[in-house]
Amino acid sequence: MMKVELLGALDYKKVEKVLKEVVTDKEDLDRLIEELKEIERIAHSEKVATAGRLSRFAGDVFEVLGISEDKTLEQNAKYAAMVTGMGHDSIADHDYGVFLLKDVSIIVEQTIIAERYSSYTIKSRRLVDHSKEGFYTPDFHDKSGKILSYNKDLKRDYNSHMRTFFDLSGEFVKKGIKPEDSRFIMPYCFYCNIMMGMNAHTVKNLIIKLLKTKLSKIQELREFGEQLLEIAKVNFPYIIEEIENTPYQDSDLVEDYLNEYIPREGYKILDKPELLNYSGNVDETIIISAIMRRYQLNKEQAIEVYSDVCQLHPEFPNEMMKLIAFKGDSLELTQVNFRFQFALSYAVLTHLTRHRAHDIIIPDFCPIPDLTQYKTPPSIAKRFKTEYDQAYAKNLEMFNKFKNEYHVREEDLVHFILSGNMTNVVTNINGKSLQHILGLRTCNKTQWETREWALNVRRIISELDDCKYYSQILGPTCETQGICNEGKECCGKIYTLKK
Repeated sequence: MMKVELLGALDYKKVEKVLKEVVTDKEDLDRLIEELKEIERIAHSEKVATAGRLSRFAGDVFEVLGISEDKTLEQNAKYAAMVTGMGHDSIADHDYGVFLLKDVSIIVEQTIIAERYSSYTIKSRRLVDHSKEGFYTPDFHDKSGKILSYNKDLKRDYNSHMRTFFDLSGEFVKKGIKPEDSRFIMPYCFYCNIMMGMNAHTVKNLIIKLLKTKLSKIQELREFGEQLLEIAKVNFPYIIEEIENTPYQDSDLVEDYLNEYIPREGYKILDKPELLNYSGNVDETIIISAIMRRYQLNKEQAIEVYSDVCQLHPEFPNEMMKLIAFKGDSLELTQVNFRFQFALSYAVLTHLTRHRAHDIIIPDFCPIPDLTQYKTPPSIAKRFKTEYDQAYAKNLEMFNKFKNEYHVREEDLVHFILSGNMTNVVTNINGKSLQHILGLRTCNKTQWETREWALNVRRIISELDDCKYYSQILGPTCETQGICNEGKECCGKIYTLKK
């Protein structure tokens, strides 16, 4: 059963334990706990209202805070709602909530990770066997949204079908397959537990996305949005009016328009990453940006200085690039960009999307991706390829049965996606973020598919004529800086390199 809860600033169980020593009457104790909770709720709106008043009222920030402290929860919430309703949503950034999400599927996980301003911690699926976890079972609707009369029978067949993947994953683990590979057979309905942090601005946007767009047709996402909304009504009341005033749009208008002109046909999963375009003159742009930043020269002057220094000191660009990357704040690296398209399995998609400092475009869950295209881990291909392929074939057969024979709407079938299914994604990423990601993902400790992707991206960049020096700062820290941050889990490569 899904449960979403806002983690309070105070641990009320501990507070109650302490207060019991001085407050003996149970009614007084309960009343005192509720008053503390109310103070905490008041603080949410008070912070945002203060931010809203600060740019409009005379006095310093503490005087403005005093104004908000003299107001009631309702007055502060109303004022904050007025300011955010005028388009000044940034004041809601000052109010932050940490949420505990119990028994939500990977569909929910991938949706919140797509919110670039959220923070989250998720139990590792590389290290933990999830084959014993529960999974989400939706109701099954027809295309009009009405629950089918044989919904109970469909749920029985669905549950039986999904358990076969959990059983097979568990068998793989028992026979020596690592959890990071056995999870490739797991369906996208299995439960995970998440700690999620969001400011109120992002909470508002997420609730609108879950309840006022086509995502609301995915039952689990709608249930998640409804629980968030109830929490917001109590703790972030100033965002409710804007949520309620947002019109419901049950389809993607861009997609609808495209479908008038472009038939939806089969697509091919990419074999390897492709560089779509990049900013060009990468080495020169980064180093000249450093010169312009420190000497306030215009571009032409900085280029001339750069050229003169390079002629006198050929080692200058190489040494300068390493200083920028490893000894400064590396902001100059943000001045170059790379745009890639590539394919990843759903099993490792979150490994990349969780890096928030890049603009990644991932296909929606609906239309359902091509379930015939999937990744097979080498360890499974070597020992259990037949069983693995048969499981994917069975899943496709059951999916088609639900869709074509039982006429279930596609939004109820998203959990038939298996973790090994593949999808093509596009991202635009600046030089600093790319250096950070490749520094982590080219490490020998990285999951094999993610590392394969990272090594291919690094290879592509190293082959560009204008990335000679930038490409040398890309890679694991043992190669680029002569250090390893893995501690006792070090793979040992650093010692070989030093020797």
